[in-house]
Amino acid sequence: MTRPAAPKRHLPTSPFKAPVEPVPKHFAAGDQVTHDVYGLGRVIGIEDGVAALVDFGSDRRRILSPYARMTKL
Repeated sequence: MTRPAAPKRHLPTSPFKAPVEPVPKHFAAGDQVTHDVYGLGRVIGIEDGVAALVDFGSDRRRILSPYARMTKL
């Protein structure tokens, strides 16, 4: 059984910049969004930061956090 690799640490003496943590995306009901696969849609519900229910016109989808392919318009 193998263990997952530990995240790399950034040493303060390193000449390289520390990796920037991505800012979590926050959506609210009524926000107009675009998705890389499903296209233009509107958020119709939020599940406590875990998922967003989005109406894409012909289809409703539950998009899971961290919403990598979805952006707010």
